Amino acid sequence: MSDAIKHECGIAMVRLLKPLEYYKEKYGTAFYGINKMYLLMEKQHNRGQDGAGFASVKFNASPGSRYISRVRSNQAQPIQDIFAQINDRLSKGLNENPDKKDDVAWQEENLPYIGNLFLGHVRYGTSGGNSIESVHPFLRQSNWRHKNLIVAGNFNMTNSSQLLEELIELGQHPKESTDTVTVMEKIGHFLDDQVEGLYQDLKANVSKKDASPLIAEKVDLQKILKRAAKSFDGGYAMAGLLGHGDSFVLRDPAGIRPTFYYQDDEVLVVASERPVIQTVFNVPLESVKELEPGHALIAKKSGHISVQPVLDQLPKKSCSFERIYFSRGSDADIYKERKKLGKTVFPEILKKIDNDISNTVFSYIPNTAETSFYGMSEAAEDFLNQQKLGKILKGKRNISAEELNVILSERPRIEKIAVKDVKLRTFIADDNSRDDLVEHVYDITYGVVKPNDNLVIIDDSIVRGTTLKKSIIKILDRLKPKKIVIVSSAPQIRYPDCYGIDMAKIGDFIAFRAALELLKDTDQYHIVNDVYTKCLKQRIREDAGIQNFVKEIYAPFSAVQISDKIAEMLKTSEIKADVQVIFQTIEGLHEACPDHLGDWYFTGDYPTNGGKRVVNEAFINFYEGKNKRAY
Repeated sequence: MSDAIKHECGIAMVRLLKPLEYYKEKYGTAFYGINKMYLLMEKQHNRGQDGAGFASVKFNASPGSRYISRVRSNQAQPIQDIFAQINDRLSKGLNENPDKKDDVAWQEENLPYIGNLFLGHVRYGTSGGNSIESVHPFLRQSNWRHKNLIVAGNFNMTNSSQLLEELIELGQHPKESTDTVTVMEKIGHFLDDQVEGLYQDLKANVSKKDASPLIAEKVDLQKILKRAAKSFDGGYAMAGLLGHGDSFVLRDPAGIRPTFYYQDDEVLVVASERPVIQTVFNVPLESVKELEPGHALIAKKSGHISVQPVLDQLPKKSCSFERIYFSRGSDADIYKERKKLGKTVFPEILKKIDNDISNTVFSYIPNTAETSFYGMSEAAEDFLNQQKLGKILKGKRNISAEELNVILSERPRIEKIAVKDVKLRTFIADDNSRDDLVEHVYDITYGVVKPNDNLVIIDDSIVRGTTLKKSIIKILDRLKPKKIVIVSSAPQIRYPDCYGIDMAKIGDFIAFRAALELLKDTDQYHIVNDVYTKCLKQRIREDAGIQNFVKEIYAPFSAVQISDKIAEMLKTSEIKADVQVIFQTIEGLHEACPDHLGDWYFTGDYPTNGGKRVVNEAFINFYEGKNKRAY
């Protein structure tokens, strides 16, 4: 993506289903779970580079000894940092007790981080900032082992203020208003309530001490989650550990955020991406399952594992941006889908270059667009093969071997044109100086584009257009092409995301700015004022009456008109080449990604009422000149 946006987060959970001695005997170490967690988190580094956290729970710790360990980091290499800390603590403990290097029981009792249940998280800092206090997992502590709650998730709630008010109504005084804290406290409240109720039922017959293991057996996580999550509005995949050893992973009812799991007789593992589990545990694709929307994967301390319904399912709207950009392209299905995105947009490319394959160079903007580029290249080859066949059939018996060789030697001109050098840090505050630095983020390959060639460059998506305008198009123009065609394998990003991707401010989007310019050009700017009035009124409506009024900004214009205006906005006065822009169609997106129909950032069709409220609030912020998030 030429305009970098921050990803949503990633989760990893491992539940060992055998005693630690089993892993020591089979794999040579009682650190098996820690090692697998490191790999799961490192393989999901693409999902979060601003912070990472790790937590573990021991099942067999004696009273008075630590049974929960947690470490978090917001350093430059957070995953490396937390596992370096873990390794230092483990090494120190073993070096001080060299006779215990093979004593698993002693290690489990005395060394931190060794345990039976592990939770990891990688994140990008967004609205919560990037202080260490914002890094997951979050911990809710108690002297009652069952009431200890550790939570980490990949989510945004659209109604955090409502959830906060509900906590206040329950008599709580939350220390923060972030959605992570409110979610944890909501679950924690109903956990406390259930544990207290179980104790009341037991206290007449057993002592407090004897009641504790009985309570652990009877804790009903499905019931707790049903009560806690009934008013959640957002996209989420959240995981939680209880101090006594139960755990859960809950996915939102529309399946917006991804969640995958694998289970055998040794381990239960959860991650945000399927190929991560495949690689780390060397298991086939069909062995990794997707958690059903609105369901919770619940693992009891006893080892009983089940998938339980928690919330009524909504129409499935899994995030299509996962497929286009965020998730690792090594997933078998995602790889095919990204190639298909490149293929489906090719017919529009042909129109822009007047079918002139011979005088066109095809390339991509590194690096995430590479797979869609392969699809575009294959489509170009298919088209050229059809042209070759036509020439051969037209010549029939009169064609010479030399002529045939010339025809067969034709192939699309595929080159690596733009090469990202380094991610330049902006250390100069002056805008002009900063723009000059940005212009040099990419290097170009000289000598492969002839004067008056067409140059087609595919990107996976175009968000703000800033890097295109200030850097990429300028350096491509140095090659003196006749025409530069910028291709987005994704449709126009028109609306903010509020379910986990950091695309929060509608005024940032070049498609939105282009629509505003078209309204001015056509004397229809009054629509902006009308939409603002309607958005203000919706603040007092019940959810049943909520609409996305921002759609009216785009309604007067076709997608092509907006694309043409974007091209006009991207071309600065010094650019000599003709600049044109092509976006994927919504139909092409759904054809390429038929099982991931979450497209609200393109269409404005939000899967929850909270999303509709957010987009209208984002427009109000834009209209009133408030540079802040709408959720």
